Amino acid sequence: MELEKAEDGLEERVELSLLYDFYGALLKENQQRMFEASILEDYNFTEIAEEEGISRQGAYDAIKRASRQLRDYEKKLGLAARFEKQKELVKELREVLKSLQIPQEEAEWKKVFQKLEEILEE
Repeated sequence: MELEKAEDGLEERVELSLLYDFYGALLKENQQRMFEASILEDYNFTEIAEEEGISRQGAYDAIKRASRQLRDYEKKLGLAARFEKQKELVKELREVLKSLQIPQEEAEWKKVFQKLEEILEE
C-alpha cells in the first residue's frame, strides 16, 4: 500500500513537471516560485511558507491551485498530450527504420537516425 502511494505521488510529480514545462509561464510569478519549490525542488509546505512569508495552509492552497490551473490548461490546449503522442510516433518510426536493416553508415541514413535521436532527447 505504501509503495503504491509513493508511486502515485511520483507519477503525479512527473505529470505536473511536464505540464509546468508547457504552461508554467502562464502562472503568476508567486505561483511559479512556490510550484517550483514544491514540485521541482521538493521543499515541503512549511519551508515554502517560511520563504514566502505566508501560512503553511496558504502555501498548500497556492500550489494546489497552480496544479489545478496547469491541468485546466492541458484540458483546453492538449499540448503535453500531443507532445507525448508525437514522441511515441517518432520512437515507432525509429524502430520501423531499424527493422528495415538499412545500412546506417550511409551518410544520408545516418543523418536521419541522428535527427530521430535528437527529437527523442528533447
